[in-house]
Amino acid sequence: MLIAVMTFRLHAPWVHSLKEKRMIVKSLTAKLRNRFHVSAAEVDEQDMHQIIVIGVAAIVPHNAMGDSVMDEISAFMEENTEAEILDERREIR
Repeated sequence: MLIAVMTFRLHAPWVHSLKEKRMIVKSLTAKLRNRFHVSAAEVDEQDMHQIIVIGVAAIVPHNAMGDSVMDEISAFMEENTEAEILDERREIR
């Protein structure tokens, strides 16, 4: 059993308050949890208005399944947010 971990760093230039940011983060993490049955949360830069860092973790049986799930999550993130994806990191532990 392995753990697939992803981190997305997003830039949302239209966000001007932490309240706006919180709404975006809450919506996006809820969609990730419901669709992929993964753990998702904001993991860094909580005090910055326009930078969003979301961490995603999933338990997978083998590397191929981890790669597949991470590819699907990456495509989902591109389709479901207006924010620019600055960085995406992947790791299977």
